[in-house]
Amino acid sequence: MSHSMSSPRNIQLVFETYQKARLVFVQTMAELATRSTNVKCLESAGVLELLRPLLSDACSTVRQCAVVAAARLAEHDEAVARQLLSGGMVTSTLENLNKYNVYYKRSALYLLRAVAKHNEELASAIVRLGALEHIVSCLEDFDTQVKENAAWALGYIGKHSEHLAGLVVDAGTLPLLVLAFQEPEMSLKQIAAGALVDLAQHKPEAVVDAGAIPHLVRGLENQDPKLKRSTLCALGAVASARAELAEATVAGGALPPALLHTGHDSAPVRRAAACLLRDIVKHSVDLAQLVVNTGGCGPLVELMFENTGGARIPACMALGYIAGQSDQLAMAVIESKAVVVSVEILQKSDADDAELCAAAWTLGHISKHSPQHSLAVAVANAFPILLQLYTSPKSSAEVKARACCALKQALQCCLHRPALEPLLHSAPACILKYVLAQYAKILPNDARARRLFVTTGALKRIQEIDTVPGTSLKEYINIINSCFPEEIVRFYTPGYSDSLLDRVEAFTPQIPELFTDRVPSDCQSELTMENTN
Repeated sequence: MSHSMSSPRNIQLVFETYQKARLVFVQTMAELATRSTNVKCLESAGVLELLRPLLSDACSTVRQCAVVAAARLAEHDEAVARQLLSGGMVTSTLENLNKYNVYYKRSALYLLRAVAKHNEELASAIVRLGALEHIVSCLEDFDTQVKENAAWALGYIGKHSEHLAGLVVDAGTLPLLVLAFQEPEMSLKQIAAGALVDLAQHKPEAVVDAGAIPHLVRGLENQDPKLKRSTLCALGAVASARAELAEATVAGGALPPALLHTGHDSAPVRRAAACLLRDIVKHSVDLAQLVVNTGGCGPLVELMFENTGGARIPACMALGYIAGQSDQLAMAVIESKAVVVSVEILQKSDADDAELCAAAWTLGHISKHSPQHSLAVAVANAFPILLQLYTSPKSSAEVKARACCALKQALQCCLHRPALEPLLHSAPACILKYVLAQYAKILPNDARARRLFVTTGALKRIQEIDTVPGTSLKEYINIINSCFPEEIVRFYTPGYSDSLLDRVEAFTPQIPELFTDRVPSDCQSELTMENTN
């Protein structure tokens, strides 16, 4: 080697070139890993083995970029996340979490959440490595982005199961998340609210005990739509769990802003508000009555008119829950025009299965209380539409089940004959028995209804129904037949006209002898006159 090549300057240059090459490599890998389509190619090229030593590189920038590259690869591909765990790369990153600068902390927490996000198994593996203690300590860091990534990681771990959520809560995270939610930085507020949503789905009592409700309600005063949505979702996750927690949510002041946000400009916010109202009213008649008294039916019906944003389904279900609680509340829902809107949803050609199911379910809850409630559904022409959904081969099994249940609930209370009559000719036996059961209640006490039952062909129709003795369908037919004279029933029984013709053929005329022994006198006079001429 020449003297010039072995000079200190040249030696230093070699190391600088090596460091630059490492830096360029990890930066390029981090950039390529942003695209999910590149992951398989990078993995097959052995990128993980090349990144492994760089995770503990002497250069802080190389270390950080290597962790970011690994995190992005793991975020896109569960198999990569498993390799990072099995290869010890997550362990080494976790061990270095508090050794290096704030930038490394951000990247390391990103890697933890990227691995934990996929499923409960990987999240549990992260917990077994002792990650919770380190992540919780990062929630108290001065750097905002460190706290953001820590909150994000905790939410990703706790969302998978009640067990993992319990471990996260037991690690003392909730008070720190509530404090983070009160920080002025918008992104930290949003992420902390998201973590509270994830934990509240499994541990709502703990969220309430941590004093989160008042802070979440105050958070709705912020004008950021994303924060509003996350906050409403967190309140909804708490309210959905039990009646006591829903009452705590309402007591914390969540109801007025929830109703206010049903008219927000942002569709996701409107949907979250509808979901919160649904999760409140489903528990008890008192909570449902409170929402109705606060003027909740009108805004919910307005949301049912929306074609986009996803608010239609929770709004429809909220009205169904309200109606199902009592007959008085159901009448309030009827007066808010919810029946008409629900029927319109059933008629929409672009309505998806979830919307059809929600509308049918709501109609069933409205109509199940009394003939007056069922009448409101019947006059809206809901019966033939529900029947068409039930019998259509294009309907899914879930839609058929919901439509059938709604029909049965409505028919069991319906005494409106004009709505029942069309079903006699088109309903299958499983629905027809409910129709006949109502006629068996109407006809014994209504002479005009009996007359119309004959003149419209309904009596003839039920004689044509093929039934098995001993079934409820046969019993209802017998009750209906007993409301009419026996000869009328026989007249409309299939085959009766044929039996009459058979009797005509078998009949032997009995002509009086006066007409068989001689010609009648008037005929005889005419014959005499003809002969004379």
